[in-house]
Amino acid sequence: MTVTSMPQPTLPAQRVPAPAKEAEDVILGVDTHKDVHVAAVITTLGASLAQQEFPATAIGYRQLLTWARSFGVLRRAGVECTGSFGAALTKMLRGQSIDVIEVNQPDRATRRKRGKTDAIDADAAARAVLSGRATTVPKSADGPVEDMRVLRLAKESAVKARTQALNQLKAVLMSIDPDLRELLTRLSNPALVATCAALDADYRGEAVFTMRLLARRVQHLSDEVKELTRRTTRAVRACRPQMLDLVGVGPDSAAVLLIAAGDNPDRLVDEASFAALCGVSPVEQSSGKTQRRRLNRGGHRQANAALYRIVQTRIRWDERTQAYLRRRTAEGMSKREIIRCLKRYVARELYRHIQPRATNQVPSAA
Repeated sequence: MTVTSMPQPTLPAQRVPAPAKEAEDVILGVDTHKDVHVAAVITTLGASLAQQEFPATAIGYRQLLTWARSFGVLRRAGVECTGSFGAALTKMLRGQSIDVIEVNQPDRATRRKRGKTDAIDADAAARAVLSGRATTVPKSADGPVEDMRVLRLAKESAVKARTQALNQLKAVLMSIDPDLRELLTRLSNPALVATCAALDADYRGEAVFTMRLLARRVQHLSDEVKELTRRTTRAVRACRPQMLDLVGVGPDSAAVLLIAAGDNPDRLVDEASFAALCGVSPVEQSSGKTQRRRLNRGGHRQANAALYRIVQTRIRWDERTQAYLRRRTAEGMSKREIIRCLKRYVARELYRHIQPRATNQVPSAA
């Protein structure tokens, strides 16, 4: 008897679930404006995904971030005007652990080829980050240096308004009674302001009343300047007190240089980066057999002016700088060329105080 085996039922093939597709990295580009920000998202291969406009408000920033993350993993963002219209957005993105890169506006040649719209600018900002053309880390603006910046902003406007009021006072002085004019013309500026502020203008006409008004305005603005200077000095001493111990470095110059570096000076790779930021690094301009360098007219011009003031003070009072000046003059260099060299040396010295972790490998020559 043959025993046949019963056919075994075949089990249905189990479907192995496909591995979840990993979200790809995307790059955000933002063209910032006062009222709205225009954002663009591209892939790491350069494919454009979308463009969208968002209001420049706290809710709009959150909407922009949610929208950008809906396309993939967001780790990098290129933002225009990180120090003005894009400052708040930059701070929010950095708070979300996103690397923000400051992007300059496209050059004119590129704009002539592609045209100009906010969406095109946002897309160009993202592509600048992708290509590596944009590498600048923006200032964090979240520490004492930001306080110095706003204090200095108010002080500059107060000084400008005080100068304008004093000039107007002297212009009105020319049209008053000759006897009073001769009495006031001989006075120094402080004495003129004090005398005009105390004038009895009730019975002397509108010109004298205007002089008293302008003199009191000058006094008020002088008080503002003194208070702002006191607060700036206190901020510098709390942040980098060692800078004020250097020859020729006062509170104003120290504040300008700290503002140029920002609250996160570690964004500057080395002292050469700081020199380039201040516009004291020579620029190569060689061609063929001609090997030369030209003056750097870029950089932070207020920081450049601060270095110039420091050098001028050292030329007058510092013995090392005076010896350097004599030696370089004997070698045939002009005073203008020597000052440029000294500005470079001073930038190197100050960088070691602005960025305490900087190495002291190169001795200062000024």
